[in-house]
Amino acid sequence: MESIRLVLCSFPDLDSARQIGTLLVERQLAACVNLLPGAESIYHWQGKVESASEVVALFKTTEALLPAFEAILSELHPYEVPEIIAVRPDVVAEPYRAWLLESLRQDGV
Repeated sequence: MESIRLVLCSFPDLDSARQIGTLLVERQLAACVNLLPGAESIYHWQGKVESASEVVALFKTTEALLPAFEAILSELHPYEVPEIIAVRPDVVAEPYRAWLLESLRQDGV
């Protein structure tokens, strides 16, 4: 059975998140992306504590598509070091799993 992945990624603004998210869905490397604006991130960067408003994106893909997904996301992302964290959910409802898999590329890239 194909292994689902939930990928978390933060973006500096809604426009870049929407543009890259739409492209990944159009290319069927992600079945869906939820954009959650209004996040505030506090982090270390170049020796200082920084903070920024960001948009958190939640992508749904599969383990097989993850390398191609990550390559495109890394190439297009505006950050020097984009946050790309893929987690394996313990439970995915079967109807949702079926829809997700039907929405993705079947060629395994």
